[in-house]
Amino acid sequence: MSGFGPAGPPPAPSIPGWKHLRTGKVRDLYSNDKDQLLLVASDRVSAFDWVLQTAIPEKGKILTALSLFWFEKLSEVVSHHVISTDVPEVVKGRAFIAKPLTMFPIECVARGFLTGSGWSEYQASKSVCGVSLEDGLLDGSKLKETLFTPATKAEVGDHDINITFEQAKELVPEAPRLRELTIKLYEKAAEFSQGRGIILADTKFEFGLSEDGQITLGDEALTPDSSRFWSAQEWKPGTAQISFDKQYLRDYLLSSGWDRKSTPPQLPPEVVEKTAQRYRDAYLRLTGNQFSG
Repeated sequence: MSGFGPAGPPPAPSIPGWKHLRTGKVRDLYSNDKDQLLLVASDRVSAFDWVLQTAIPEKGKILTALSLFWFEKLSEVVSHHVISTDVPEVVKGRAFIAKPLTMFPIECVARGFLTGSGWSEYQASKSVCGVSLEDGLLDGSKLKETLFTPATKAEVGDHDINITFEQAKELVPEAPRLRELTIKLYEKAAEFSQGRGIILADTKFEFGLSEDGQITLGDEALTPDSSRFWSAQEWKPGTAQISFDKQYLRDYLLSSGWDRKSTPPQLPPEVVEKTAQRYRDAYLRLTGNQFSG
């Protein structure tokens, strides 16, 4: 199954001085003759392992701006891969230049609340990624402690697979350090977000090794694509949470009659605008500034 549908991935824009390497669900990756990387965030949006046909206006710029905000705020915990925001005009505002990393083959997920795939797993086994939890939790319950729940990385169109910490250590000997960093990053970001009226329910990080062997934070950080952001004031376990991420879009697709196996339907203008507004609201609440594009 291709996450892009029958037409495959869209053509990547040509950028003078940069060679296109690959196209992901949301980002296009380029390199230059200095072996630097250019990460370009498109307005594409994915859901249920599919890249939708309809773009969300300015989404790529908001993702980039939020990632840069968090990379700087969390730099005292771990170094990040950003070198510069001085990028070609054609991708200005939606790209940054980064150092190349040898990426670890796991996604590092931190959960402070029980929801999503963690909630599904809990219902079946009263555990998440091999971590046993107490009875009586609801979808949206706050966990007693932050969980590190790693997953294998998927190719476009495939599912990420949750794994246990022991399995993560078999894949990545540095897993204990990655767990420590993931939990530190999550808890620092969750405390900050709570002060802005937002619950950071869960998030994922990706790490790699730099040329000098340092564990470095890569990819994106704490965006509405990689995190669940809920309204702290309206949080109530056992009910649908008011969110500042793409959950509204997921809910629309689930109610649309789409079978999740064929190419997704086009999004109505109302769904596009309400999704875009949630991205803008997340940026405003977290940074304190209106997104200006």
